[in-house]
Amino acid sequence: MSSSRFRTILIATDFSSHGERAVEIGTKLARQFGSRVHLVHAYDLPIPTVHPYTVTVPDPYIRACREEAARRLEETREKIRRCGVEVESHLSVVPAAEAISETAAEVGCDLIVMGTRGHRGLSRMLLGSVAERTLRSAPCPVLTVRARDA
Repeated sequence: MSSSRFRTILIATDFSSHGERAVEIGTKLARQFGSRVHLVHAYDLPIPTVHPYTVTVPDPYIRACREEAARRLEETREKIRRCGVEVESHLSVVPAAEAISETAAEVGCDLIVMGTRGHRGLSRMLLGSVAERTLRSAPCPVLTVRARDA
């Protein structure tokens, strides 16, 4: 293993084109520096409730979302592994920025690589930015990337 300061890289993906670009760049960096990768995907679904004025999410829908997320995460993990990089995957059901920062701290990451859509103006104010929230709470440097066609 290299004596690089990037021994452990966390790659966050939401399976979008920006997330796929983060996987591509994070994998290249991991190969270059001989780093281990922790791949993270977070899906945040509302928990079903019984309050009379709250919409509930049916359990089958929640299970289907988790199964699809797990399947896609495994495909991405295998893609990274085939590049000769040691990789472990993490599937989380908490908000993405929280999942990314907490996992990075737990596994001692030296770098986080993640995609960003680059929302501006009203959409950024209304939607917020996972990248921005991650930057505020990350225990290490964060490299944000956009898709090639962005």
